[in-house]
Amino acid sequence: MAYRESFYRYLMTQRNADSNDEVAQFANNAQNDQTFPKQEQNYEKLSDYLELNGGYLPSMSIFDKAYQMYREKMTY
Repeated sequence: MAYRESFYRYLMTQRNADSNDEVAQFANNAQNDQTFPKQEQNYEKLSDYLELNGGYLPSMSIFDKAYQMYREKMTY
């Protein structure tokens, strides 16, 4: 399924420097990741990237949660 915007663009809408929410913290940290695949929509490619380069992500379950939120928003 093709989404209207990239996962990164969606994730940037979740940023909140004052929040302790794990998805918000993921978004804050991803913003500073210069090599994040900013145009990517594919779960597997994003997951592979984060497993190798996402040292700022304490658990892949946070990515899974954020990706599910992205899918739900993009299917409307």
